[in-house]
Amino acid sequence: MYSGLVHAHSGLRWIALVLLVAAVVVAIGKWQGRSGYTDGNRKLYLFTLIAVHTQLLLGLVLFFISPKVNFSLISEKLYRFYTVEHTTGMLIAIILVTIGYSRSKRATDAVTKQRLIGIFYGIGLLLILASIPWPFRIVGANWF
Repeated sequence: MYSGLVHAHSGLRWIALVLLVAAVVVAIGKWQGRSGYTDGNRKLYLFTLIAVHTQLLLGLVLFFISPKVNFSLISEKLYRFYTVEHTTGMLIAIILVTIGYSRSKRATDAVTKQRLIGIFYGIGLLLILASIPWPFRIVGANWF
């Protein structure tokens, strides 16, 4: 079960990243005044939100069953990364994405909606990129 969850969490990472990049690019492009807020934009932003929340749920399950999360070995780099750095960075990023989606939903004009998505999703994307266990950063991490 653990191996399947790790693969699902790692594989869905790419879907969430592609959606986040697409959402940020679209929001910033439309924020610059190319066109208004469409139903397609809303769906892209919603699917992005769903993808990162699904990642959160898989990550929470892994947090409680993973041998890499160990508070007694927190002085070692690998355990500290998964126990503190990865978890904290991802939680903050997902909170920012959620706030951005919620605030943009309540905004009245199209430019404000796009600006809120661009800012909050963009900062969330940067935090996620910084918190992912990339193979060149963490020993034992894989691309997939």
